[in-house]
Amino acid sequence: MTEVARTLMVCSCEDTMPLDGAALQRGCKGAGISQHRHLCRSQIERFQEMLAKSEAITVACTQEAPLFEEVAADLDYAGDLVFANIREAAGWSREAKSAGPKMAALLAAASEPLPPATFTTLASKGVALVYGRDDGAIALAQRLAEHLDVTVLLTRPGEIAPPRLDNFPVLKGTIGRATGWLGAFELSVDDYAAPSPSSRAKLVFEAPRNGAVSHCDVVIDISGGTPLFPAGDLRAGYLRADPRDPAAVERLAFAATQLVGEFDKPRYVALSEGLCAHSRASRTGCTRCLELCPTGAITPAGDHVAISAEICAGCGACAAVCPTGAVTYALPPTDALLRKLRTLLVTYAEAGGHEPVVLLHDADHGEPLIDALARHGDGLPARVLPLRVNEITQIGMETFAAALAFGAAAVRVLGRAKPKHDLSGLTRNLDYANALAGALGFGEARAALIETDDPEALAAALARVAPGRTAPTPARFRPMGDGRPLLRQVVGELHAAAPEQVGSVAMPARAPFGTVNLDADGCTLCLACVSACPVGALGDDPERPTLSFQEDLCVQCGLCAATCPEKVITLEPRIDFDAWKSGRRVLKQEEPFHCIACGKAFGVKSTIEKIAAKLENRHWMFAGEGAKRASILRMCEDCRVEVVVNESFDPHLAPQRPPVRTTDDYLRERAERGEDPLQ
Repeated sequence: MTEVARTLMVCSCEDTMPLDGAALQRGCKGAGISQHRHLCRSQIERFQEMLAKSEAITVACTQEAPLFEEVAADLDYAGDLVFANIREAAGWSREAKSAGPKMAALLAAASEPLPPATFTTLASKGVALVYGRDDGAIALAQRLAEHLDVTVLLTRPGEIAPPRLDNFPVLKGTIGRATGWLGAFELSVDDYAAPSPSSRAKLVFEAPRNGAVSHCDVVIDISGGTPLFPAGDLRAGYLRADPRDPAAVERLAFAATQLVGEFDKPRYVALSEGLCAHSRASRTGCTRCLELCPTGAITPAGDHVAISAEICAGCGACAAVCPTGAVTYALPPTDALLRKLRTLLVTYAEAGGHEPVVLLHDADHGEPLIDALARHGDGLPARVLPLRVNEITQIGMETFAAALAFGAAAVRVLGRAKPKHDLSGLTRNLDYANALAGALGFGEARAALIETDDPEALAAALARVAPGRTAPTPARFRPMGDGRPLLRQVVGELHAAAPEQVGSVAMPARAPFGTVNLDADGCTLCLACVSACPVGALGDDPERPTLSFQEDLCVQCGLCAATCPEKVITLEPRIDFDAWKSGRRVLKQEEPFHCIACGKAFGVKSTIEKIAAKLENRHWMFAGEGAKRASILRMCEDCRVEVVVNESFDPHLAPQRPPVRTTDDYLRERAERGEDPLQ
């Protein structure tokens, strides 16, 4: 609950659901609770009276939220007014009589504040390109011309009757490349040509050319071909419909007329470029976000990636798999979501609930499915606690780990039968969470995905959730921060609260935790890996040749292995809690070599001796009379230069190289031996 004393206004919705006042009091300590049966109609004056008394009000109804907000606005209410759905989520259920702790948890979680979203602005002046293949595109453009500045582009058109009036351009061409977003599209057009104004029975186009460029605010695609953009339905300003579907074209036409003006688009993710482990020294490391972005909003930009807020569709898969915390989700930030999760589970336990199952869902798909189950089925079980997220693909390993640490018996994610986004990042995090949960004694398959559009299938899947072990003493920490520090905090708290204490857990491939294994005999301590490590997991010592490693910092990006010239580094995904506690450890350490002239430490003793042994009396420069020169191999760079200059080392004294042999030499030798030089 928030610090301000909050009033909870709970309604039985005309006695269609039971209210457990005692459970509400146990769970929502410090809050004033008033119970009603018809708050939105015959008892509306009680709500009006409470507006004058309380600075923070939670109304246990979302259906009538517009009415309550209107009443509050009429009375100039300046307090905190939030709404919670305890009817479809708890009260309309076969287990409603046992749902008191759940109602308390839902009310408390709704009161947990979330930071406001930030936005980027997309501006459109209504310059639209209708991309089609026949006179259907021209007909659509004629309908849109009074709302938009329209141009028609026909790809490989057949015989097209010329329009009677030239009130918008009709051109020929095929879009080869498309970039941009609402208000800023750039299209590269091949086979581009304008029609002759003297076209009579059909449009006759002039000589075509390639590489024409078009700029527009809106792209309306009824060409029936391949979409111009990956995940085109998620690209702002790009409208596409099958030309054979009149209803779809009609919906597209209406949507196009609404795309004029300025539009605020949420910034779904935040990027900290300095933490990104994408690349170092032209060596590619982490590519997790690039592999998963459905819209192409993420692109390489040197050592880090760049994310276009204008293109990003908000799936959050990049943030869910980012090992360093360079990409974090912002709608809401992960720590705010985890605080809401904490409030949900802590309140449920304090109100008397047992073995809770957290159901993570989105608004567009999950809420209608839960409502349908409440209205036409048995409703959600009393121990299933629904928690809405913006997109299920934003859920990272820290969310699953936090739920178990706070006392959840299981976590289920509700997805569509036909996913809206690629779920590989989500399933990867489910695998990580289950590997960790299984090793720590919580049981198997504690986190899982339910993919269905059927309310009854959802109910059946939830009924099959087997009882699991919960944390003997659930964690009560308050999640703060973001990215890697938050993930490390949550995993550490889960380990502390787990039924079984283990020192190390093997993790699936590409998990964001692990160690580096070093073949110490092959390592020359060049320390290229140290300069490549983006998170400081690998380190050195300014006093002596040393390679050290701190395991809790390692993100398994692979840059160290890619950079190592001797190829003696391999990665091992795991979580070693003992190693986390022990801090930095030395992987290899040697004595430095001291310059024989000035005594300054430089290089590694074993490496210098190895080089000297290979060159002395073997290389022309250090053989024979030059053997005395071998001493420079044991000097630092400054002394070496001084000796070379003072003693006038002449590189031209090298043995004469054999002359270069040409084809003429071979032909001449054949002729001298009496052979036919052409055979």
